[in-house]
Amino acid sequence: MTIAPPFNEAPPRLLARWLQTGRPADLAEHARQYRRPATDSGAEIIRAVTAAGLRGRGGAWFPTGRKMQAVATHGAAAGAAYVVVNAAESEPASSKDQLLLQAAPHLVLDGAELAAVAVGARQVSVCLTRGAEGMAELRTAIAERRAAGWHRAGVSITAVGTPRWYTSSDATALARFIGGGPAKPQALATHVRGVRGKPTMVSNAETFAHIALIARYGARWFREVGTSDAPGTWLVTLSGAVVRPGVYEVPVGASAADIIALAGGASEPWQAMLLGGYCGSWLPAEAMLDRPLAPEALAAAGVAPGVGILIGLPANACGLAETARVVTWLAGQSARQCGPCFNGLPAVAEELAALTWHRDRRALSRARFDLAMVYQRGGCAYPNGTVALTESALRVFADDVRRHLAGGGCDWVTRAPTLPLPEPLPAGEPWR
Repeated sequence: MTIAPPFNEAPPRLLARWLQTGRPADLAEHARQYRRPATDSGAEIIRAVTAAGLRGRGGAWFPTGRKMQAVATHGAAAGAAYVVVNAAESEPASSKDQLLLQAAPHLVLDGAELAAVAVGARQVSVCLTRGAEGMAELRTAIAERRAAGWHRAGVSITAVGTPRWYTSSDATALARFIGGGPAKPQALATHVRGVRGKPTMVSNAETFAHIALIARYGARWFREVGTSDAPGTWLVTLSGAVVRPGVYEVPVGASAADIIALAGGASEPWQAMLLGGYCGSWLPAEAMLDRPLAPEALAAAGVAPGVGILIGLPANACGLAETARVVTWLAGQSARQCGPCFNGLPAVAEELAALTWHRDRRALSRARFDLAMVYQRGGCAYPNGTVALTESALRVFADDVRRHLAGGGCDWVTRAPTLPLPEPLPAGEPWR
């Protein structure tokens, strides 16, 4: 794996105009900054994205060109296809999609329209969680494009408010919701059967913005930063023990130490960092701060970059308590469609809480049993993410586990939480 050019020579791309002006780019500003992508050839768009090596920025890091080609092929056979922009951002610690739609909405919309041309879709749905900031501004941006004739003929874009459940931002849940069903995951490949049973390209908002830039500047330009296996930049939401928490655009392969330096440094020493969000993994800070944050480099450590979230846990925080709070919240956010979520995740949360606050010596063995019973047994991947988070906590905070099991606990278990959690959803919160 190579990284080129050096980190400090790679300027931002997606957020360039925002950083220059400090204000959102309306269509007039967008038009001054970027020429309109000229190509109307779906095959050309797919070739450019494939040659650029773009990988999805929604967490899976799947090659975007391959996804587009699959939807185009199946869509041609099915007679229709759809495009869904996932900006629902259900991760409580992430704000990159919200910032991107605020700073450069037309880059996202350009990319979505280009993707629609590529896969043969006539409808684009841009999904934000109900009540999220930015819905009015997004609808204004869509209307601006129609009024100015900037939009692609034959492609309709609609802003959609989605349910607020964590699992409702799953790709299959969004496709199901747009098709008129509940926003719950389903065991279907969206590139074959998505919205209304038709092939659907569901990708993160950031992925579509990169498509818009590739269409303008080409694959070679896109590969000038990032790694050979995962080119380009990505948006990382940095929080926890840092001087300036926020969203930072960095080349793929930049290390946590690089990103922390951009944020003014750590505000206090880190004992661990959470990478990839609440279905991601805890990592020991000392061993991982200088490792490149890229899929291949992290695979050697048994983890993945996931969605762009990096949280620094202070040395005087209790990693078990932080994890127990999050797992309890995750257990309440499941779609409640199958046993591993409905029964298994609450059991894991209960045992983790017993280990953390009640010093139950049998809780660890029960938790490990429950984790094994849940892993890869759900109707979707959601339980696996909760298992990954919990198992990484038991591994990285092994010393804390031993202290808690010994009956002494730790002095930091009552410290104010580092990991943010939203208010619980009210009873009866709709899935439609």
